[in-house]
Amino acid sequence: MTDQPVEAGQGQARADVAAPGPRAFRGDVRRLRAFAAAKAVWWSANRAAGRALMAPERSHAGSNFTPSYAPPPKGLVQKAWAEAFAKDTADVAAGLYPVTESAPGDLKSALKTAIDLFEDTREVEARRRRGGRVEARAHAQSSAYPTYYRQNFHYQSGGWFTAESARRYEAQVETLFSGAAGPMRRRALSLLAKAWRARDHRDLKLVDLACGSGAFLSDLKATFPRARLMGVDLSPAYSAQAQARTGVPVIQAAAERLPFADASLDAVSCIYLFHELPPKVRDVVAREIARVLKPGGVLAFADSLQARDVPDLGRLMEAFPVFFHEPYYASYQAQDLEALFGDAGLSATACDQAFLTKAILLEKAG
Repeated sequence: MTDQPVEAGQGQARADVAAPGPRAFRGDVRRLRAFAAAKAVWWSANRAAGRALMAPERSHAGSNFTPSYAPPPKGLVQKAWAEAFAKDTADVAAGLYPVTESAPGDLKSALKTAIDLFEDTREVEARRRRGGRVEARAHAQSSAYPTYYRQNFHYQSGGWFTAESARRYEAQVETLFSGAAGPMRRRALSLLAKAWRARDHRDLKLVDLACGSGAFLSDLKATFPRARLMGVDLSPAYSAQAQARTGVPVIQAAAERLPFADASLDAVSCIYLFHELPPKVRDVVAREIARVLKPGGVLAFADSLQARDVPDLGRLMEAFPVFFHEPYYASYQAQDLEALFGDAGLSATACDQAFLTKAILLEKAG
């Protein structure tokens, strides 16, 4: 980690070609539809197999779960899930961004990934049953990491600290959401692409905060090839995975103390971070994002729906922290995001949602 301000996009090769025109991506729609269908089938099958192995409803947590929300109306979950793919396809057709995902490889590679997931699932379930919420601390090589960070979020093996966790993470989230993870998080990409559609992207500085293993950073690179991009993540393993995957510079740093100068960035993206932060830390991170943004700069934010957004899906949000160790998720559900970011000097200019994710574009006053 470093305390010295760094330049976003430092060391990144810059393209001199013109930016893609508004029709450039429309030829990808047919390919996207075919790929999305295959992806949905594959990851849904993985999800079904994983649930059969874990049987979470028969676990101690499941037996003690008393929901306050009614079950979703019949067909609503499937409809909301399909809407995520439909919105993704519509945005590609509109020229907002290209098809940013690729097939997982040949059948042998896909099966190898699935076997690895199933083997790890048994370890995850054993950890869930013994309450292994802090076993990740054995992998954290420094006590300097915040205490809240040194936990087995989702009960995942290695927490945020091992190369195996970083390599496995994307397949885990795709399995969890039956292939909809990419379309959901790209609601934030859609909002940013619309906001920047008429702008010259050259020299625009964009940082993907808590970039994880690099999935959204890949989306940004494909959509804004001339912008000066950088990823930031606190995990050395995930930082290395993201940089190897994207070729974009990634630095290890805490969201609470970003190594960028005041008013130095045109945009920050932040995907699925805030529900994993303690309430007091959320306030610090929101203010830190506002600090590094230029006047008129924007935050492209995506995170879990809150139950009040779609009450008919409230039981899903209610159940999530019960079965997947998410110690700060309940407080996130109660968080007034508009007030949180408003107090930091950011105001919402656009929003969207798909399946279990909502996205907000927030602007710093000029």
